[in-house]
Amino acid sequence: MCGRYASSRRPEDLAGVFEIERWEPEEALAPDFNVAPTKEVYAVLDRPVKDAEDPRPVRQLRTLKWGLVPSWSKTPEGGARMINARAETVHEKPSYRRAFSSRRCVIPADGYYEWVTGSGERDLEVEGKKKRPRKQPYFVTPADGSVFAMAGLYEFWRDKTLPDEHPLAWWVTCTVITTEAETSPLAVPPKEGPHTLAEIHPRMPLMLTPDRWDAWLDPSRTDVEDLRPLLEPPPPGLMRAYPVSTAVSNVRNNGPELLKELEGPEEGTLF
Repeated sequence: MCGRYASSRRPEDLAGVFEIERWEPEEALAPDFNVAPTKEVYAVLDRPVKDAEDPRPVRQLRTLKWGLVPSWSKTPEGGARMINARAETVHEKPSYRRAFSSRRCVIPADGYYEWVTGSGERDLEVEGKKKRPRKQPYFVTPADGSVFAMAGLYEFWRDKTLPDEHPLAWWVTCTVITTEAETSPLAVPPKEGPHTLAEIHPRMPLMLTPDRWDAWLDPSRTDVEDLRPLLEPPPPGLMRAYPVSTAVSNVRNNGPELLKELEGPEEGTLF
């Protein structure tokens, strides 16, 4: 799954990477090293500009809320639970299938966090000692330092309790698509701990390599069978994972120190 990630790149940098044609400086977000559900996040999407004379899709960097609210939902309350959509079923689930057909986006990140339960804590559970498992967080990121481009969907939701001119009348929300975690060795073998992403967690965000960006973002591509091949996992061996401080487990903590690589898992959280 993807329940937390880091996003520290400036919109100017993202504009160059994704060939962005339009973004609003007033929507710029501060670097966020602990992005959590319901926060405002960056998303890259191709969509015509409202009221523009040219009807062609324009590549935009938009600020959306993480946690998808389907257009038909009566309230936005379920958005916090819809932060992930499974690649295997996204084309058929009522909450996602319309967005999958025509409202796809790329959610840029530095990488994502995932937690693994330490073997010592698992032993205590097996012995019947009721102790809450202490999990070691790992940061997963492209080994070459490139942007981690997560496949996503976005949706519009109208709050009918507000008038049209109200700034909060329309919500634009998004979700991250996940796939089975890689079982192949990591690009950078760790000294200790997990050697594959699957050893950390069975799911991972679906990373889109640059050769898929244009096809994924193209709103004219609406045929489900034409789109499903884009959900194939990327080539193996592109990622590295390393342990980071358990401070990231508290969403109130935020800063570049959260990305600092530890020499090994913290004491009490050995893999």
